[in-house]
Amino acid sequence: MGAIPEYDPEEPLETKPFKFVTGYDARFPQQNQTKHCWQNYVDYYKCVEAKGDDFRPCKQFYHAFRSLCPKAWTDRWDTQREGGNFPAILDK
Repeated sequence: MGAIPEYDPEEPLETKPFKFVTGYDARFPQQNQTKHCWQNYVDYYKCVEAKGDDFRPCKQFYHAFRSLCPKAWTDRWDTQREGGNFPAILDK
């Protein structure tokens, strides 16, 4: 699996509000963002698997799940991915 992308010192730093970075996702209109968190986590690792760590559009999913998901959840999912018992298929 790919590693989380590191900060590139050559890239200009631009702070954007979360809403601007990820936009509105019509699949998740409710206030409860649990499914949105899960989907962005899965989409990020599918994107990295398909396109590699250096593919810039994958970063949008990364920033979205980092903003939405509690750290304990992503830590547990990372452990499951590494152990081979993650409940989603990431290589398709």
